[in-house]
Amino acid sequence: MRTIFRGLLLALSLLLPAAAGAQELDEARIKELVYQAIRENPEIILEAVAILQKREEEARNAGVASVLENQRDLIERDPNAPVLGNPDGDVTIVEFFDYNCPYCRRVAPIVKQLIEDDPNIRLVYREWPILGEGSVFAARAALAARKQGKYEEFHWAMMNLRGRAEEATVMRAAAEIGLDTEQLRKDMNDPEVQDHIQLSMALAQALGFNGTPSFVIGDALVPGFVERERLEAYVAEARKANEARASE
Repeated sequence: MRTIFRGLLLALSLLLPAAAGAQELDEARIKELVYQAIRENPEIILEAVAILQKREEEARNAGVASVLENQRDLIERDPNAPVLGNPDGDVTIVEFFDYNCPYCRRVAPIVKQLIEDDPNIRLVYREWPILGEGSVFAARAALAARKQGKYEEFHWAMMNLRGRAEEATVMRAAAEIGLDTEQLRKDMNDPEVQDHIQLSMALAQALGFNGTPSFVIGDALVPGFVERERLEAYVAEARKANEARASE
């Protein structure tokens, strides 16, 4: 709370020529001028909040841009992340998702149809289980299914699951698509499974995501459910940027 107050005080002081231009003023005097200004012009606090919010947004954007620049290979090319679509596609979509997220389930058929219609999309999945123990179990099972060559089949089965993903429903879905469930349980303890989930958590935090689904498409961060048309627009923009970089 004190940090927020000091930030607001700083923002308010920037709106006061006398305070901003007199570096010799101490904090007590600046506070006095700020409070006087608020009493005389209450609307000034809204301007101060706007300044503070703009600074915070600029700082976040700069931080995200830095993450995209410095961690691009890790975000798009992590060898421990499942890849669907065309592994050599010219545009990469990275989706952070949770099997218990209703919006992830809503967007799943849209994403599936998109990669079927556009053979040059490379789709990277980041299992990001944030909605409880059932989500964690489902993510671990999905990642373990890679050992039996059934990640994609299991993924779509989970996205079509009725009700919550919990241990019982996850294992039933696994059995229905022909997975060896005993082997699956063993493979769920593979260190690569936990490594993937931990990296998803770290990347999501670094990118400023706070919910699922969330996408990285080129230089665009796309949080939340997105319609087919918008996905296509982001893909087209990323493809154009890639072509421009390739021609330089």
